Amino acid sequence: MDGGSGSDEQFRWLLARGYHLVGKGLSGRRAEALARQVLRWDSYRDDAWIGEVPSPVDLGHPVRFFVKKRLKKDKIVHSYYVSTLSLPSKRLFLAGYDDRGAAEVEQFRNDKSGLSLEARRKHSFTGQKAYILLTDMAHNLLADFYYQALVDSPFADYGLKRIVRDLLHFPGRLVFEQENLVRVELLSQKHFSQDLANCLNRFCFGLNIE
Repeated sequence: MDGGSGSDEQFRWLLARGYHLVGKGLSGRRAEALARQVLRWDSYRDDAWIGEVPSPVDLGHPVRFFVKKRLKKDKIVHSYYVSTLSLPSKRLFLAGYDDRGAAEVEQFRNDKSGLSLEARRKHSFTGQKAYILLTDMAHNLLADFYYQALVDSPFADYGLKRIVRDLLHFPGRLVFEQENLVRVELLSQKHFSQDLANCLNRFCFGLNIE
C-alpha cells in the first residue's frame, strides 16, 4: 500500500487479521525522527539510500521499519516503510515496494487523461457513479487488449491515452457476414497499419486482417 493508507490504525487492522503487508508510512514527521536513528545507510539508487530502525510503535505483530532518504530538488527528504516480510537485504525490500501495483499511476492518472474521467462531470450522484463504473469497465477492457495484443509489439510502451488516441481512432472498417465479424480492414497508407493488423490478429485469435 502507498502512503495514503499507511496509518498505524490501518496497519494494526491488517495485522490483526493475519495479513502480511508492505506499506509506506503516512507521517512525514515520524520519517524525519526515524531518520535520525539510522546507524547505517545503504545505497539504493544514485539519489536514494535506505536504513533500518527498531519499530517505534507496537502494531500487535512483529514488523520491520525501513527509512529511505533521497534527493528531491537538491534537498534531502525522508519516508518510512513497514513490512512483515523476511528478505535478505534492505534493497530487496524497497525494490519489492517499488514493484507494487501502483494503481494511483496506472489507473487513476491514466483514466483521467486517457478516458477523460476528470473532464466529464454529472450533476447527479447516481449519474457520476454510473460514469465511473463505465470508465472502470473501459479501463479493464483496454488493459486486456494491451496484454493480449500490444505486449512485445511496437506499441508496447503505449499508455492508455495513446491507445485511445492513436490506435482506436485508426481509419478502417469492420466486415460482417451473417452478423459475424470476419475481417478488419485498415487504411494501408496509414503509418503502423501492418503492425496494428498483426496485433489485432493476435487479439482476435487468427482473424484474417488486411
